[in-house]
Amino acid sequence: MRPVNEARRRRSKLVIWAVVTALLVVCLALGLGLGLSLRHGSDDGSGSSSTISPRPTPAAVWQPEPGTTWQIVLNSVLDIDDDTPTVTPDVAVFDIDMFLHQDSTVIANLHKLGKKIICYFSAGSYEPGRPDSHKFRAEDLGDELQGWPGERWLNISSPSVLSIMEERIELASRIGCDAIDPDNIDGYQNANGLDLTSDESIALVSFLVDKANDRNLAVGLKNAFDIIPDVVDIVQFAVNEQCAQYKNCGNLKPFIKANKPIFHIEYPKGAPGKVAAADSDGACNARGSTGFSTVIKAMSLGGWVEYCDGGTVDTKVFT
Repeated sequence: MRPVNEARRRRSKLVIWAVVTALLVVCLALGLGLGLSLRHGSDDGSGSSSTISPRPTPAAVWQPEPGTTWQIVLNSVLDIDDDTPTVTPDVAVFDIDMFLHQDSTVIANLHKLGKKIICYFSAGSYEPGRPDSHKFRAEDLGDELQGWPGERWLNISSPSVLSIMEERIELASRIGCDAIDPDNIDGYQNANGLDLTSDESIALVSFLVDKANDRNLAVGLKNAFDIIPDVVDIVQFAVNEQCAQYKNCGNLKPFIKANKPIFHIEYPKGAPGKVAAADSDGACNARGSTGFSTVIKAMSLGGWVEYCDGGTVDTKVFT
């Protein structure tokens, strides 16, 4: 009987080795897959490790073209007559504060005039006094934003914060916005008190795009140079502040290559109304800014605007 037992033992060993080998192959495959998924997707030195697969902009979502003309007013409600609506300047796009205009007829009147509306809100900071400010949990609030008393960085990975942002996107859709301008997603670049990372900002942008595009809203990337390579394929435009001042307009080239507009703002001394010609020229002809849609504004982002052809306009607002 011994030869039979020996044969059984050999077969048992062979089965065990086969099982072990199969498990090793599976583990190796999983390990390689995990390594690939964690690898930085762009190899561009931006420092982020997240990768977002490119996705086409849904057909119903507005995709503005490079060079699109615009005006941005964030501190007031635009004053547009309901009976015979008119607005100056005669540009294609208006970027306005969403909450200030949620109960007005401004968006409907701008649409009557053939304008597109970008609705501004902060996606990365808590602002006291907003209609939904009471919904933010204390544990999701970080340090104050430098220069903005009372405004605090948010834990942008918090399910509670993301839920509030989805509600804001739903409001933008309901009141007729064509796009959103979510501000302050670059907390990782600032002293935020929450240890925010660029990967969290990439994830936030992806979340905002998913929720906005589902409601036929376009999305812009506000500043946040480091994550441009990771999100340029999924957002529809960029909004930039002061790249001429800080000499980094060239960092926005991926948007030009992707045939997407860069809505560019500079805040030179003297604005509104007394900007030196050299400062206007510096804002409009900064290195790397070819093709940008540049406006010269006061930091308060009121109705006054200067364009690169030298023309100035004061959009009528309620005071």
